[in-house]
Amino acid sequence: MRVIFTCGGTAGHVNPALALAGLIQEKQPGSEILFVGANRGIERRLIETAGYPFQAVEVSSFHRSLKPREIRHNLISLKNLFTAPRAAKKILKAFRPDLVVGTGGYASYPMVKAASAAGIPTAVHESNAIPGLTTRLLEPYADVIMVGFEDCRKNYRHPDKVRVTGTPVRGDFFACTREQAKERLGMDDGKPLVVSFWGSLGAAEMNREMVDFIDQEIRSNKFHHVHGAGVYGYQAILAGLKERGIDLDHSLMVEVREYIYDMALLMRGADLVICRAGASTISELTALGVPAIIVPSPNVTNHHQEKNAQVLADHGAALMILEPECSGERLLRETLAILSDAPRRQAMSRSMAELGVPDANQRIYDTVMALVR
Repeated sequence: MRVIFTCGGTAGHVNPALALAGLIQEKQPGSEILFVGANRGIERRLIETAGYPFQAVEVSSFHRSLKPREIRHNLISLKNLFTAPRAAKKILKAFRPDLVVGTGGYASYPMVKAASAAGIPTAVHESNAIPGLTTRLLEPYADVIMVGFEDCRKNYRHPDKVRVTGTPVRGDFFACTREQAKERLGMDDGKPLVVSFWGSLGAAEMNREMVDFIDQEIRSNKFHHVHGAGVYGYQAILAGLKERGIDLDHSLMVEVREYIYDMALLMRGADLVICRAGASTISELTALGVPAIIVPSPNVTNHHQEKNAQVLADHGAALMILEPECSGERLLRETLAILSDAPRRQAMSRSMAELGVPDANQRIYDTVMALVR
């Protein structure tokens, strides 16, 4: 079987495609996989690191600004609007796929549309609760649209095309139990574990609030806490804590890292997660059934993160706090309230798990294979 995956823009668009590509090769040895994305995005590095061939179709967004730099960007985007369909058709003709799967990002649009016009089966996976622009534009051309939650179905003009498959989560998130994870982390002393992060780059405003959070929590010694500050937030947090006379080298309960490399182990062991509401994070929380306090990023197109978080909040799985209403003091107060209320925490965990789709990989595989058959 020959399959084209087309995706880009964020790791949240690329990772589901990589997960499905791996499953196809496992179940159908000898299958040929080609990834198509934009040259400038994160996708090329992630895909080539995973060992898959990559070809580029240049597609870019339009910016609402009259600044010279933005005008130049829009002129390039206008050019791409005409060249991308030709590039997509050329790739289809050369590779001759049996199936084309789009998992988000602007590069998905010309490939899925061209495949549909050529009579090739097409599928789209949308990780966010609310469909992004690319997914909305592709809805008429996709044979099937795969989503994370049943609640998502109402957001589509053709609900008959929608299949609830969930979003794939890496297998290492399930490599051990919560108790085993805590033991491996050296945090099996009976005290809860809180894991917090705002993304790989960090969020300046929220990291400032974490200085207050850590300043207050370190005096209570009530729970273990690992915070991923991000590339741009790490030194700022350490400097802020130093100004308050706090040296984390002498703390056994609080740890601040630039980046959390063992995220699967930490989230598996966590009793509570404090985080943003990116699609990949949401799928991991629901798969593991971990209660969460979510502060959605206000800087995301169409408020996707707020809508992702709202799904969890509506089901009682998470507490959502909007960033303008959030402070270190409030975060700590809500954290202690959840950790000290075992029935509430257990109810949140159950609700989170009910939203999860642990067999998302298999569901997606079955869905796309039905198109090919």
